[in-house]
Amino acid sequence: MISIIIPVYNQASKLIKTLESIAYQTLTDYEVIIVNDGSRDQVEKIFANYYQKLKTDHQYLFLNQEHRGAPAARNHGYQRAHGDYLFFCDADAILKREALEMMLKTLIEHPEASYVYPSFYWGRKLFKVGEFNPDRLRTAPGIHTMALIRRADFPVDAWDEKIKKFQDWDLWLTMLEQGKSGFWLNQVLFKISPGGTISSWLPSIIYKLCPFLPVVKKYNLALKIIKEKHGLS
Repeated sequence: MISIIIPVYNQASKLIKTLESIAYQTLTDYEVIIVNDGSRDQVEKIFANYYQKLKTDHQYLFLNQEHRGAPAARNHGYQRAHGDYLFFCDADAILKREALEMMLKTLIEHPEASYVYPSFYWGRKLFKVGEFNPDRLRTAPGIHTMALIRRADFPVDAWDEKIKKFQDWDLWLTMLEQGKSGFWLNQVLFKISPGGTISSWLPSIIYKLCPFLPVVKKYNLALKIIKEKHGLS
């Protein structure tokens, strides 16, 4: 079974579209755990209205917590998960119908991999990601949070709640240090709506030419934190 864990913070309207895309998945062996990270947009009420109309045998669990950030919300959901596979899904993502089925099939076909990750769209921007490369992973972030992970290979310490940016990169680096690797599924399997978790994306040239911009300064500081934690040059 796949445990789908969805942290949500003030994205009630987008969450419903995410849940609808999950409800139409071709793979049906899953549970859904939604963690409300202190939202102020009535997300629990909106979810309850949606769930009342949803005819399903799947287990849905809605959890509330004070606003502590996405890593803490993911950890909260993980602690209540029962699946052999973990899928940390963003609350502003829309999955293709075959997304879960294709990722699980790929992971089963590649027992050497601890997780499988696809390409995706952020708005109209395609993130093709590319084949797993440990050296490249140590150089820069690239693999999105929404990978299908073997629970048995997931780090004991789970998500680092002190990390505010590059949380996904931090996780994959931690797993790499533990001898775990990933596998790229060369398919676009989901789309992220702008305005959510990676809404601050800018063309790479901006980070080189405009180091004075506040968003670039914040990016470089976060980069420094990750590199110091993992001993990267």
